[in-house]
Amino acid sequence: MKRNYADNKNKSKNIKRKRIIISSIIVGLFVIIGGAVIAQKFSSSKQAVQAADNNSVQNQDKDSSQNSNDNSVDKESDNSVENVAYLEKYIDQQIKGQKPDGVDGKKVAYLTFDDGPSETVTPQILDILKSKNVNATFFLIGKYVDKDEASKDLVKREISEGNAIGIHSYSHDYSYLFPNGKINLGNCMSDFDKTDKALKGVLGQDFSTRAIRFPGGQETWSKKDPQGAEAVDKALHEKDWHQIDWNALSGDAESGHKDAAQLTQEAIKTIGNREKALILMHDTYGKEETAKALPGIIDYLKQQGYEFKTIK
Repeated sequence: MKRNYADNKNKSKNIKRKRIIISSIIVGLFVIIGGAVIAQKFSSSKQAVQAADNNSVQNQDKDSSQNSNDNSVDKESDNSVENVAYLEKYIDQQIKGQKPDGVDGKKVAYLTFDDGPSETVTPQILDILKSKNVNATFFLIGKYVDKDEASKDLVKREISEGNAIGIHSYSHDYSYLFPNGKINLGNCMSDFDKTDKALKGVLGQDFSTRAIRFPGGQETWSKKDPQGAEAVDKALHEKDWHQIDWNALSGDAESGHKDAAQLTQEAIKTIGNREKALILMHDTYGKEETAKALPGIIDYLKQQGYEFKTIK
């Protein structure tokens, strides 16, 4: 009896021991499985938070970049480009002896070049502008734009280096544009349109310009043919095109040869004490002296405190 009792007692202990072991194993498994699930959820949550943070940073960077671009555009619009419609009115008021609107005490120079592009002088002008870190407005003749690939490349270079482009007719033919000393409205508008198409053919259909310069200048034809000038102004304004004359010049298109020193002195004399100086020069064939005079003209304007703007 004592032996049976001892055996039974040992069996009971063994059973309890097995139960404890099995329970420990089960509890251990639950702990391991539960820990793995919690760890996975924590990892997923952490990844989600990191993704959200990354998206937030990317969006902030994108917004910052966009704002930077917007500010760049605004800065250019404010500081380096002048509204052609404003200058058209400014010069007209000045010619009539009126005090121009927008007088603000700020000295601004607008370097303008007519009759290009030329493969001889235009590259020199562009090199000088680039070296002096200033820009200009080029009033182009359409037939020279269409002349050859080298001319078209010059037009592309003018734009790529930050300069502006205006229209100076296609033919520059006075007998066609102004027969018998009168403005032929149809011929003039056709010539301007043809040049606009030539420029779009080189620079893309998105290119546009609002700046027009009449061969001979607006004032010349306003005096010779007031009614014709009024009619052409109306037709131009309907297309949001605006004529730009000048109030200073180097004299490089006047009769008689002038060397670079004489051209520089003429520009300085006609600039005078003007607050807004629109300076007429030429970059067509045979105007090498203009290129030689340009550095001195730019240096003088800088010394006098002028800033430089293009016209659009």
